[in-house]
Amino acid sequence: MNNITPIPPGERTMSGLDFFLLWAGAGISLAEVMAGGYLAPLGFGAGVLAILVGHLIGNSLFAAGGLIGSNYGIPAMVSTRPAFGIRGSYLGALLNILQLIGWTAIMLIVAARAADSLGQHYLGSSHLQLWTIVIGLATTAWAWAGRHSWPKLQKLVTSLLILLCLYMTYVVFQGQGLRRLLATTGDGTLGFGLATDLVIAMPLSWLPLAADYSRFARDNGSSFAGSWLGYFLASSWMYILGLGATLLTGSADPIPMMLGLGLGLPALYIIFFSTVTTTFMDVYSAAISSLDLFSGWDERHTTIAAGLAGTLIALLFPMEAYENFLLLIGGAFCPLFGIVLTDYFIYRRCRLETGDLFGPGAYWYTGGINLMAVITWVLGFGLYLWLTRSGFPLGASVPSLVVTGGLYYFTMLFYRQPAWQGGVNRSHQGK
Repeated sequence: MNNITPIPPGERTMSGLDFFLLWAGAGISLAEVMAGGYLAPLGFGAGVLAILVGHLIGNSLFAAGGLIGSNYGIPAMVSTRPAFGIRGSYLGALLNILQLIGWTAIMLIVAARAADSLGQHYLGSSHLQLWTIVIGLATTAWAWAGRHSWPKLQKLVTSLLILLCLYMTYVVFQGQGLRRLLATTGDGTLGFGLATDLVIAMPLSWLPLAADYSRFARDNGSSFAGSWLGYFLASSWMYILGLGATLLTGSADPIPMMLGLGLGLPALYIIFFSTVTTTFMDVYSAAISSLDLFSGWDERHTTIAAGLAGTLIALLFPMEAYENFLLLIGGAFCPLFGIVLTDYFIYRRCRLETGDLFGPGAYWYTGGINLMAVITWVLGFGLYLWLTRSGFPLGASVPSLVVTGGLYYFTMLFYRQPAWQGGVNRSHQGK
């Protein structure tokens, strides 16, 4: 099947529960726990507020991006075509491939280091590269298994992950733990706006691939609600767990906490499968994004290539720039999807035609590229970086998204696109 064409209704089988477990599995990860630890300078109360506000904003944007996929049965990078043009979408696809393979590498590094720490504690020996290869291959195999296997696998693995994380949460916050946390205050080294940006960046990093999965939804409502609720609950929970553990132990590393709880093999299960259920989505979507550039390629072959590339980079890539990596993701995709969401929900009023997705674009597109969208995107990225460096109290993510979307909308008002004859077959829309 060509993954660039709309998914036919008969192949849209994923339910709201499937999406809940899919995105809950994505939200339960060591990366979220570590990211929550970065908010410790705010103190517990302000940190929790930043986590909830950041997820409310970022989660809503990510789930809204998925609506384009569930409505028209198209993957995420194809959803950028109406705004940017077919060739213009290649820019976003290339950037998405790079960031997804980067995320794959980072997730594998975090998991391998954690598993290796447990191995050293219990076995007295280090096998970091072996752990990286094993987890990388397992993640690639999970992605390669395909969407028909995901719901069954996610139900079993995610359910057990939730139970184990509930136990971890109980141990961290029991007794005097919660009372001590409520008494903590910020030290002034991290502003609330920047902290919120660090939270928004996590769900926003999923925005460029949300439609890759929502296109298999039975209907819009179940896809949106399941995705939003699953990721919001799981990711917020992991952030708060990481924040609390860091404030109590002084370390953002979750491994000492797991060792202190005496989890042993359950800790290894959490590390291994939370990484697989999160990172396989990066691998799969990197493969799907590559099909926007090379539609003749095979999905399973590109999935294997993306997984192996992420694993190879994980063996060589340093982790020191993790926080900056999160901010750069927000800087690139906040303005990009500010344009895409504005174009779809406001400018086109949720209506796409065949020519918007698979034709040459409007008559004034230059070589299949909407230069106005690209220029606006670059300006939005520059605005994001400036706001980040200036310490703007409202952060950079939302202002850059709103300003970029607004600039794009008013620019487009000066042009009138011709109506395409025909349109997308309404049987593909899932309405």
